[in-house]
Amino acid sequence: VYRRLVTAVNDIEKRLPFSHHDRLGFLTFCPTNLGTTVRASVHIKLPKLAANREKLEEIAGKFNLQVRGTRGEHTEAEGGVYDISNRRRLGLTEYQAVKEMHDGIAELIKIEKEL
Repeated sequence: VYRRLVTAVNDIEKRLPFSHHDRLGFLTFCPTNLGTTVRASVHIKLPKLAANREKLEEIAGKFNLQVRGTRGEHTEAEGGVYDISNRRRLGLTEYQAVKEMHDGIAELIKIEKEL
């Protein structure tokens, strides 16, 4: 999936150059997306961790993940299903952003199974 995404972005950039700053990375209208601008997210069902939102947030924080409700920002989880995405986009590569998220999701799954 990542490889296809990179290919598509490169094809688009050939026709429409993206604004880029040497220190800040790619420039967008949303300051939270400065840097790589990569925001990967998954919907994942974590019914046991849903019972302890504080623990879920603690684990997510260790991996720089953002926890949102099922329908995104400012919504509640439905049936223990959360939208989880990478929080950091500035100061790391696209690969590092996706890898950090992957590692965090793997840890959440591991802890969910242990509960």
